[in-house]
Amino acid sequence: MKRLSRPGPGETLLLTATRLLDGRIVWRDAAGIWQEHVGKAAQMTLEEAEPALEKAQETAVSQGVMGVYVVLAHEGHPPQPVTMKEHIRAFGPSVHPEFAYSSTSLSQSEASS
Repeated sequence: MKRLSRPGPGETLLLTATRLLDGRIVWRDAAGIWQEHVGKAAQMTLEEAEPALEKAQETAVSQGVMGVYVVLAHEGHPPQPVTMKEHIRAFGPSVHPEFAYSSTSLSQSEASS
């Protein structure tokens, strides 16, 4: 397994994958459930991310996902992936705002669950 990089100040690690059923990008929450919105992703330290990644990779197919890996993000709600590729995966296409996933579509009640 590739060694993970330690996040810097104000950064966190997230787990992401692709859902097999429909190809949707999903993010692993603190309960180990794959969610569609990056705002529900568990924000982890390196020490938390390593075992979480290993477990997620072992159970990926049974949970209906593939290509599980760690993403570096800026802390916050929702967390903001550092690279443009991951930002597009989290928030949608960069061509026109009309086609982007809305970060406000996650209500406060959903965010706290």
